Amino acid sequence: MKEENIEQTYTHILKYTGIFGGVQGLNIIVGLVRNKCVAFLLGPAGMGLVALFNSVVNFVSQATNLGISFSAVRHVSELFDQGGEARIQHFVKVVRAWSLLTALLGMLVCLVAGPLLSNKTFTWGDHTLHFMLLAPAVGLLAITGGETAILKGARRLRSLAVIQVFTIVISLLITIPVYAIFGEAGIVPVIVLGALTTMLLTIRHSYRLYPLQLTGASGILGEGMEMVRLGVAFVMAGIMGSGAEMLIRSFLNVEGNLDTVGLYNAGFMLTMTYAGMVFSAMETDYFPRLSAVGDDVEQLNTMVNRQSEVMLLIVSPMLPLLMLLLPVLIPILFRSDFLPVVAMAQVILLSMYVRAVYLPMAYITLAKGDSFHYFLLEAVYDILVVVFVIIGYHNWGLTGTGFAIALANVCDILITYAYTSIRYHLRISPQVIWLMAIQLPLGMGVYILTFVDNDILYWGMGSLLCLVSLMISGYILHQKSSLWSALVAKLKARFSHHE
Repeated sequence: MKEENIEQTYTHILKYTGIFGGVQGLNIIVGLVRNKCVAFLLGPAGMGLVALFNSVVNFVSQATNLGISFSAVRHVSELFDQGGEARIQHFVKVVRAWSLLTALLGMLVCLVAGPLLSNKTFTWGDHTLHFMLLAPAVGLLAITGGETAILKGARRLRSLAVIQVFTIVISLLITIPVYAIFGEAGIVPVIVLGALTTMLLTIRHSYRLYPLQLTGASGILGEGMEMVRLGVAFVMAGIMGSGAEMLIRSFLNVEGNLDTVGLYNAGFMLTMTYAGMVFSAMETDYFPRLSAVGDDVEQLNTMVNRQSEVMLLIVSPMLPLLMLLLPVLIPILFRSDFLPVVAMAQVILLSMYVRAVYLPMAYITLAKGDSFHYFLLEAVYDILVVVFVIIGYHNWGLTGTGFAIALANVCDILITYAYTSIRYHLRISPQVIWLMAIQLPLGMGVYILTFVDNDILYWGMGSLLCLVSLMISGYILHQKSSLWSALVAKLKARFSHHE
C-alpha cells in the first residue's frame, strides 16, 4: 500500500476515534458528577441497589429486544447508501413496528417474572413490586433502540452525540432532587424517568428525520424477519453478558452485602466503562469498514492491525495515569469509603492493554456474519468471568475480582485469536507486538509502584513512566498520521486570515 494511503488510514482511524471518544469523554465527565452525588446521597449500599436494578433491566431488555438496535443498523445503512426515499421510509416503519412489539414483550416478561427476579436477586425482603414497576423502563429502552438504529443507519452522528449529552445532563437534573428527597425509594422512579428522557430525546430527532406514519402497517412485521434473524445471535450474546453481570452482582450481594456490590460496580465502571471510552468508535466507524473488506485476507489483516495499533497508542498513556491517580480520584468521584475498590480497579486497568488488541479482532466474526461462533466466543468469556470472579472473591475478596476480570480478558484474547487465526488467517503484526512490548512494561511498572509506601518514589517514578508512555505514543502517532499537520495548517490559515 502506498505511503500516502497508509497515512490516510491512520489519520482516519485517529480522527473518528477522537470524535466519538470525545463525546464519550464529555458524557463521562457529566456522569462523574452524577455518580458523586449518588454516592453521597445513597452510599455504597444504595449504589449496590441501583446496580442490581439496572442489571436486571438491562438483562430483560437484552433478552427481549431481538437485536433490533444492532441488526437494523446494517439494513437501514444499506438502503441509505442505495438511495430511494420511499424504500427507506417503508423499512423505517418495519423497524418501528418490531420495536413496538419487542417493547410490549419486554414489559410483559418483566411483569410476569417479577417474583422470580426478586427471589434470585435478593435474599431479604420481597422486591416483586419493584421489578414490576421497572417494566415501563424495559419498554422505553426497546423503542429507543429502534430509533437509535435508524439514526445510526442514516449516519446522523451529530444527532446521536447531542442525544447522549442532553440525556446525561437531564438525567443528572432528575436524579439529584429525587434521591435527595426520597433516598433509596427514588431508585425505581429515577430508572424509569431516565429511560423516558432518553426515548423522548431520541424520537425528537428520528421523527424529524423520518416522521411517524401509521398507515400501511398491515403485514409489515413479516418483512423484518431477516433483520430479526440477524440479531438473534447478538441478542443471545447480550443475554449471556447481562446474565453474567447479574449473576456476579447477585453472588456478591449474597456472599458479601450491598456495600460489596456498590464497590464492585464502582470499580467496574471506572475501568471497563471509563477506560473503554477510547473504544467507542468501534461500532460506529470501524465495524462498517471491516464489513466491507470481503474475503481479502491481506486487507483484513491490515485493517485489524492498524486499528489495534491506534487503540494501543491512544489508550496506553491513559492507563498508567489513571492507575496512578486512583487513590486520589476515588474520594473525589465517589466517597472515601469507596477506597477499598482501588486495588481491584488497578488490576483491571492493567488488562486494558490486552483489550485494546482484542476488540478489533473480536468484531471480525460479526463483520463476516459468523453470528453463531460470535455467540460461542462471547459465551465462553461470560462463563469464564463468572467462574473466575466467584473463585477470586471467595479467596481474595474484592481485589480477587479484579484479578479474575483481568485473567478472563487474557483468556478471551487467546481464544479469540486462536479462532480468527485459524478461520480467517488473522496474524498479529510485528508493529502491534512491538508496541505491546514497549507500553505494557511501562504500565506494569506503575502497577508495581502502587505497592510502594514512599510518596516521593510513587509520584516521581510513576509520573516519569506516564510521561515516557505519552511521549512514545505521541511521537508514533505524529509520524504515522497527517492529523497534526492538518491542524497546524488550519491554525496558520486562520491567523493569516485575521491579519
